[in-house]
Amino acid sequence: MSANHLAELAQDRLAELAQDIVKRARASGATDAECTISEGEEFGVNVRMRELEKLIEAGSRGAGLRILIGKNTGASYTSDLSREGIELLVKSAIELADITTEDPHAGLPEVDELGAIEGDLGLYSPDVADLETTVKIDAAKRAEAAALATDPRIFNSEGGGFDTYTGRHIFANSRGFAGEYRSSYCSIDASPVAREGESMERDHWGHAARRFADLESPEYVGRTAAERALRRLNPVKVETQKVPVVFEPRTARTLLDSVYEAVHGMSVYRHESFLAGKLGEKVAGENVTIVDDGTIPGLFGTSPFDDEGVRSRRTSVIERGVLKSYLLNTYAARKLGMKTTGNASRGLTGNAGIGHGNFYLEKGVQTPEQIVAGVANGFYVTQLMGFGVNVVTGDYSQGASGLWIRNGELAFAVSEVTIAGNLKEMLMGIEAIGSDLEFRGSLAAPTIKIGEMTVAGK
Repeated sequence: MSANHLAELAQDRLAELAQDIVKRARASGATDAECTISEGEEFGVNVRMRELEKLIEAGSRGAGLRILIGKNTGASYTSDLSREGIELLVKSAIELADITTEDPHAGLPEVDELGAIEGDLGLYSPDVADLETTVKIDAAKRAEAAALATDPRIFNSEGGGFDTYTGRHIFANSRGFAGEYRSSYCSIDASPVAREGESMERDHWGHAARRFADLESPEYVGRTAAERALRRLNPVKVETQKVPVVFEPRTARTLLDSVYEAVHGMSVYRHESFLAGKLGEKVAGENVTIVDDGTIPGLFGTSPFDDEGVRSRRTSVIERGVLKSYLLNTYAARKLGMKTTGNASRGLTGNAGIGHGNFYLEKGVQTPEQIVAGVANGFYVTQLMGFGVNVVTGDYSQGASGLWIRNGELAFAVSEVTIAGNLKEMLMGIEAIGSDLEFRGSLAAPTIKIGEMTVAGK
């Protein structure tokens, strides 16, 4: 019997096992049950100054069970998938449900909410699974070598890396849902250090893709990282002033992350969000449309169903400046008297939380160069530091570095400044959105320009 056939038999067994665990839970007294099984293999290599520094290769497999006895919930997990391990898994969940407090909002999704997207969503590629270890190590070395060779001022490195993951996710519940999907990704990065006189700066560039064939070349990654480090040399600390602020895509994504936290269903329910109670209201400029879409093939936030077995979908969160939807799982939806948006997210154990699919700001029409060219005096942000965002009030204050814009051009490096504002005003003050939307993860944003923020320097 071939190795591939044995692997297929093992996969079939796991799918059957998930449904069997649910049946065992019901037979033991659970009124409802859901089981998650995941398995995966990960690899990571780091090189530094052309020498192999670290190599990690690991595999994992486990099962999680969540059960309800009426409105009482119990959950457990195990990495032991033997008969004895499964028996203990079920027994532990039942025992926990017996001692938990009843929750009127607890429960599985309704049957008509369950489902999965049909067809291949491009989440798995065999070219990642088939990569030889020597190829992965070589890619990491090539990325770092390209960075070091870019300019004599690149004198050191914090390393180059290459990572891969292949895995499988299986879910079944007692309301007739059973589904599974495989996923893969690979990533490459480099972190060079530049020096000129007394000035020493580092920067980073990386890329990740579902398929190895879609990954940026090691040479491109290394050169880009080096160029980013070089442009940070000899930074100055500008005077405190109010100016337009342009966020490059990498930093614009952090603003989007704050919006995600603000539309998180449980934050809204607990009134820990500046967007609580604002459905149907204008909360951003008319040029702002933010979408959560878990259906786009090949992207990192895509899946055929969420972690409660609800079909993935596209949700308009903010449409032309108007708040249209929060992101909800079944529990948060019931708390708020709404319907789930298919955003349940969980690991192997416990109740489902809320996650996002591909959460992004729709692109505009101007190129990044055109946006910068329209700024006479302002700040182009390339890095943010600290945790100075209060999603409850919207207050925003972050350490930042980047480049100063003078007469429509990137003029010199800036560091050790703080940018401050309020998310409410920042969303309303987005004056330009770039055409450079690119999905480098499940959160994505193009270049954005905010009309005015405080840049606090010396």
